[in-house]
Amino acid sequence: MGVISSVALLMNTLFLGVFLYSFILLRIILPARLAAIFANPVITGIASLWVNSILWWMNNVYKVQWDIQGLDRIGKKQWFLITANHQSWVDIFVLYNTYLGKVPLLKFFIKQELAYVPIVGQAWWALDFPFMRRYSKEYLAKHPEKAGKDLEETQKACEKFSRMPTSVMNFLEGTRYTGSKHLGQQSPYKHLLKPKAGGLAFAIQALGDKFTALTNVTIHYPDGIPTFWGMMCGSFKRCVVRIEECPIPPHFSQGDYQKDESLRLEIQQWVSELWEQKDKLLDSLEKSAS
Repeated sequence: MGVISSVALLMNTLFLGVFLYSFILLRIILPARLAAIFANPVITGIASLWVNSILWWMNNVYKVQWDIQGLDRIGKKQWFLITANHQSWVDIFVLYNTYLGKVPLLKFFIKQELAYVPIVGQAWWALDFPFMRRYSKEYLAKHPEKAGKDLEETQKACEKFSRMPTSVMNFLEGTRYTGSKHLGQQSPYKHLLKPKAGGLAFAIQALGDKFTALTNVTIHYPDGIPTFWGMMCGSFKRCVVRIEECPIPPHFSQGDYQKDESLRLEIQQWVSELWEQKDKLLDSLEKSAS
């Protein structure tokens, strides 16, 4: 079944990719104002169609059972800042299944290296997904002038979202959860890696008061964390999603996260408290499923 699903996904991607590249070329050629009118909406429509086809397969062929609670705030004319725990590539499709068509198209923070993935990477670029460049401690030791540049790039990428309602999605853990990563971090949480508040803080400060709340999504897989290949093979059968709207303190959008130590510590503490609550919720969901 996985082979059939993979072939279907590949054919669908290649087919839509022809139209995608045509409008990406149009976007490059046209002035920014005309591209926003004639190219960008079509590119968004193609991306939505691609995601919808995968969701149709999940819901009608594999018949995934969904338990979603807390989806109270929706609207295509609002700004959303969304975060979730990150366990698998499947998380992305869980979030699209939850929000597609209900809020502006989700735009994920993407690692810079993924910009070069054929078709998909160019689609992310055309959709203005914010690309993040993470510098290692070793690299910063050799190039101290680069300190803070990754977060500055994140802020610049988010500033363009002030022009129209947008849904910005950020996995605060920065990477998928694994037992080895959890052990290596000595994470204080049972089910989560340590959250990174920097990208979130810069998104809040870049968009000022556009974000009135953080949409905190908790994803739980009662049958165990599925892999992307497992999803393609149909082994992903059940998913629990819990959503909480957490008001963002108004002063978080002011000041300078990098230079204001008290503000930085306050935002980090706020994120840590959210993560403590999420960890307890995951523990409760795990116990109720057993």
